[in-house]
Amino acid sequence: MGRGVKVAVIGGVFAVMVGGAGYGAYNVVSALDGGGGSSGASEAKSGPPGEDEVAETSEKFFTAWEKGDATTAAAYTNNASVAGALLTAYGEDAHIGGVEITPGTAAGTSVPFTVKAKVSYEGTTKPLSYKSTLTVVRGETSGRALVDWEPSVVHPDLKDGDTLVTAESATPQIQAVGRDGAVLTKEKYPSLGPVLATLRERYGSKAGGTPGVELAVRHAAADAPDTPLLTLTEGEPGKLETTLSASVQAAAEKAVKRYGESSVVAVKPSTGEVLAVANNRKDGFNAAFQGRVAPGSTMKIITAAMLIDNGVTSMNGPAPCPDTATWQSQTFKNLTNMKPNESATLANTFMRSCNTGFIKLVDEKPLTDSSLTEEAQSRFGLGQDNWQTGIVSFDGSVPASGGPDRAANAIGQGQVQMNPLNMASVTATAITGEFHQPYLVPFDLDDREPATAKGLPQGTASQLKQMMKLTATQGTAVTAMSGLGGDIGAKTGSAEVDGQTVSNSWFTGFRNDVAAAAMTEEGGHGGDAAGPIVADVLRVGG
Repeated sequence: MGRGVKVAVIGGVFAVMVGGAGYGAYNVVSALDGGGGSSGASEAKSGPPGEDEVAETSEKFFTAWEKGDATTAAAYTNNASVAGALLTAYGEDAHIGGVEITPGTAAGTSVPFTVKAKVSYEGTTKPLSYKSTLTVVRGETSGRALVDWEPSVVHPDLKDGDTLVTAESATPQIQAVGRDGAVLTKEKYPSLGPVLATLRERYGSKAGGTPGVELAVRHAAADAPDTPLLTLTEGEPGKLETTLSASVQAAAEKAVKRYGESSVVAVKPSTGEVLAVANNRKDGFNAAFQGRVAPGSTMKIITAAMLIDNGVTSMNGPAPCPDTATWQSQTFKNLTNMKPNESATLANTFMRSCNTGFIKLVDEKPLTDSSLTEEAQSRFGLGQDNWQTGIVSFDGSVPASGGPDRAANAIGQGQVQMNPLNMASVTATAITGEFHQPYLVPFDLDDREPATAKGLPQGTASQLKQMMKLTATQGTAVTAMSGLGGDIGAKTGSAEVDGQTVSNSWFTGFRNDVAAAAMTEEGGHGGDAAGPIVADVLRVGG
């Protein structure tokens, strides 16, 4: 579906609605108001619409919509011009007709309903059925009972600025296949819905398929791919090979269902191939790849690397863990019930996730405000906005910070931002010593250049891996990682977020040649929610 032509048509329709149909819309409104005038204004009602008004308004709106009378239907809403444009496009651009609407039982001013219709285009007709809901409100100036206009009234997948179109698709469909040749579909792997849509938008024309005809949501954002709703005629899908593992993806899908607002990513440390990406979020956002939130104590992997690489301490060197630590007037504490240990080593402080042990060391020479940033960028490949995964992704941010944020950054608070993709990659780099930029589709498919970093000295990587192993077998990750065999390691984290009463749960770990990281909003401690998610993925993938 070419955007330019359709947008011009929709723009033309809108102009007709506003310029040519405005008078007609006014007449409809005037008639419904009893002819207008001062007497009508004085009798305007107030307060929420009553049961009879809700039934009458919704019925008249549905009737006009069924008849394809966009002007009249729009006049029963509180935003007639915008509603009219979308309802006009519903018939003219989306080619939807034969509309039958069945209202359900109203709940106060809310009316659920079912739409059954037909989509017809160039001799092909397919049935269309979906459910939606409208709300009846009191008009602010007229006092009339009106449909509170939202694009989702017309179709639940529509948001502000979106419209519906039926035409030949802009790009052919793809048949995405995993590393083992299994076909990956959004029906079988729901989290992959937005991922597959983006892969189709970017690589559909490169995969060798031919376009079909679809009813789709045309989104307002220029870079957002259309969301197909109904296929009228099948094109020939092109085969697109991905790095995903069907078995690991299935485990990830199941794992995130355990906790709401959760995301997880699994990668292959030896190559950077993404094995799974899954989200369980109400908003549908791919937080696993695009999230930008504080990673909590999982950040201590990078901070520990900085301390080792700069000669501040080592795995068996000192990292005292007092009750509190003060940095430039800000006092930092540990988790409740953590026993202080003034003679703790870095390994002990790491596996118990002692905040104060790290805070006490960030002032040591030769460390500066930019040391953590340099470690993250040069060793772990983070924060340079150059990852080329194959879809939209955020590659982390570790800004150079002075004042209290320098200490807060070291324990994954302050100004540091990450997502599960970033932390899975951090773990992969930590245990191998090599940075392999994560990716979903081959780089040579579109000549993408992968991001690079020099990685870690093998001595540093060896110490990080050993500390993560201790954390999984003797530290804060024991419960989550119990029962997993093989070469395992982990790091827990919890991140406090302004406005939340419960911290975000973070966890990253590895098993053999698989690294995974997860985040659960308001999930509590790292081992409480994110930990079991990662363990479930590693149990299958590792």
